[in-house]
Amino acid sequence: MATEDAAQAVLLLRLAGPMQSWGDQSMFNRRDTRPQPTKSGVVGLLAAASGHSRETPLGDLLGLSMGVRVDQEGSLLRDYHTVSDYQGRPLPQAGVSAKGIQKPTSPPKYTHVTQRFYLQDAVFVAALAGPAAIMETLAEAVTHPAFPLALGRRSCVPSQPILLGITTEPILEALTNQPWQAGTHLRTAFEKRHGRLARIDRMVTVEADDGDQILHDEPLSFDPHDRRHTTRRVTHLWRSIPTGFPNPRPSEGPGSPQDPFALLGW
Repeated sequence: MATEDAAQAVLLLRLAGPMQSWGDQSMFNRRDTRPQPTKSGVVGLLAAASGHSRETPLGDLLGLSMGVRVDQEGSLLRDYHTVSDYQGRPLPQAGVSAKGIQKPTSPPKYTHVTQRFYLQDAVFVAALAGPAAIMETLAEAVTHPAFPLALGRRSCVPSQPILLGITTEPILEALTNQPWQAGTHLRTAFEKRHGRLARIDRMVTVEADDGDQILHDEPLSFDPHDRRHTTRRVTHLWRSIPTGFPNPRPSEGPGSPQDPFALLGW
């Protein structure tokens, strides 16, 4: 029989806010976002909540399993920026000289164009599995964070509540049983078009050794001088989840979640 210390648990988080941005390979003048939270971003949120500096080894945060459910896809926002030197000097090159000094651009360039992409009005449920004692500590940290929390970037502030709870169910079951977390406007629009259905189909992404997609977002170190990630495999599934509507009707017949238009909230 497993001891209490070895017991596993799943931490459930609601990741929602006006904007989110989950980049995994973005750099320089274009900062993209993935359509779902990255593992690096979610572990980074937990590290901030726990009071870890960037140089602090991840320790107990290494090796956690993660799954994500898409409750509200949101929409893509492109934020256009121009960057100039406030003294009107030419901008420096990306490279440096042998002395480590950046040279001015040649021919002189006075303006850089940068683009940053965000998800607007999206809602996700993230599930992380690990030792129960660690999950309980992380749940306490999320509700009383040591550092400000962010949804991928510092400017992306999460809305409340973030913590949905802790369960002993496996990740896939936990994501299947947790009620739909979509915003009020989407729930209201769905109810007007389809009625109070008991269930709705939502996409779930979970880690799997034989997963059909490889993601390079498993964090090993957040140290600015030794930032490292590795790969993980995931698989994408559809699961019927409870809508949470009061006095719902069975999800059967026309207008049920099996209707492809219902899946889009139309």
